[in-house]
Amino acid sequence: MIEFYAQIRLAHIAAVIASGSLFLVRGLLVQSGRREWALAALPRYLSYAIDTALLTAALMLLTILPSAMFSNGWLALKLLLLPVYIGLGWLALRKGKTGRQRLAYFSGALLAYACIFIVARTHDPLGPIRLMFGA
Repeated sequence: MIEFYAQIRLAHIAAVIASGSLFLVRGLLVQSGRREWALAALPRYLSYAIDTALLTAALMLLTILPSAMFSNGWLALKLLLLPVYIGLGWLALRKGKTGRQRLAYFSGALLAYACIFIVARTHDPLGPIRLMFGA
């Protein structure tokens, strides 16, 4: 299966970008008072489909790559940040009672997404910190 690594990685990256972009659009819709659009069937089911493809590609990459590649903890941090991103996103889109709460949850979810993205790009669990402080 290693011979398909490049294609699987590309599918994973495309799904990451699609998932984050759709969340951004849905979050902005909620922030602008169009919550019913953000929670309509089409964006919800599209989100499920994209996230299923994302998870499938991630699991495929995990099975074909050598375990030594993950020895510095970057993947573990990504996996720890994922439920944070999902939870804050769920709160931002569905459960925030006030506009201020929804904005705080949305901002936190975007920050978690950015950290996951930076950690993945740098393969360094300290990637976001190094980026902030130029180390």
